[in-house]
Amino acid sequence: MDLAYIWFFIVGILFVGYFVLDGFDFGVGMSLPFLGKDDIGRRQIINTIGPVWDLNETWVIVAGACLFAAFPEWYATLFSGFYLALLLILLALIVRGVSFEYRHQRDSLRWKKGFDTLIVVGSAVPAFLWGVAVANIVQGVPLDVDHEFTGSLLTLLNPYGLLGGLTTLLLFFTHGVFFVALKTDGQVRRDARALAAKSGIVTVLVAAVFLAWTVQNAVAASAPAVALVMACAGAAAVLLIASLVANRIDREGWAFGFGAATVAFAVLTLWLALFPNVMPSSTDPAGTLTIENASSTDYTLTIMTWAAVIFLPLVLLYQGWTYWVFRKRVTRSRIEQAAAVVH
Repeated sequence: MDLAYIWFFIVGILFVGYFVLDGFDFGVGMSLPFLGKDDIGRRQIINTIGPVWDLNETWVIVAGACLFAAFPEWYATLFSGFYLALLLILLALIVRGVSFEYRHQRDSLRWKKGFDTLIVVGSAVPAFLWGVAVANIVQGVPLDVDHEFTGSLLTLLNPYGLLGGLTTLLLFFTHGVFFVALKTDGQVRRDARALAAKSGIVTVLVAAVFLAWTVQNAVAASAPAVALVMACAGAAAVLLIASLVANRIDREGWAFGFGAATVAFAVLTLWLALFPNVMPSSTDPAGTLTIENASSTDYTLTIMTWAAVIFLPLVLLYQGWTYWVFRKRVTRSRIEQAAAVVH
């Protein structure tokens, strides 16, 4: 297979990794108003992602760097056309990161409540806008023959894009609540299981409409991989329902695992619906960016392939080791002991 096609799928896998990993810590951040009944409970929730949230974000940096190097035309059109949406995501991520670091710097409930609000906003905005952006890439946006985006931010806020944003928001929320149930104890753990059962039903309904719409678009466009699109969409639907069943019978590890697989297959559905294009034009077919006309030279892709073969396993090993080290539950008693030591 041509290296450009291989790199299309490598970039897709990197975004799968990002949405699975950062998706659940977005969900954990959004769950604060629903699960944290007091400051100890909110600290318990935040500490579940304390050692990993910044590590999870490295996936989007690597994915963006690979996109830039392997598909410079795609990168240029995407980052100039979606500039405002991506800027809002970046600002939200900065606000969220700063809030994690500054929340515990003063022993004031008002101070902590302010940063808790920023964590919720900084988690919800990227969760929604990533869905809007990816849905628009798959559906197609107005591009001229020079591959220049001719729309605006409002162009992206079409029904399919908004539904994509709502789907990722709900999916990440439920995925994050599964993680809270898996990593905590006591009342927070019980509340998380109950909340996941409720949010999961809404997520199933919204995600089903979005995936069905995606499959319908792929069939209408005679997408080459339409059979795989349908298979991945079906797998995502089954896995989402399986995660709710596992949550119902108190199998928290299985619920989180099925939730992670749901996100992965949902992203694969969109990626395969896009293939072999990387950014279709909704106004002029001559403006469509494809794997062929958006990729770098074979020499560049060859160097990138060797770098990926050497360094990607090391990154995966380091990330796996980090999750293994911090695998234990964040108990309420441990947070209370830490608070007593601080005071």
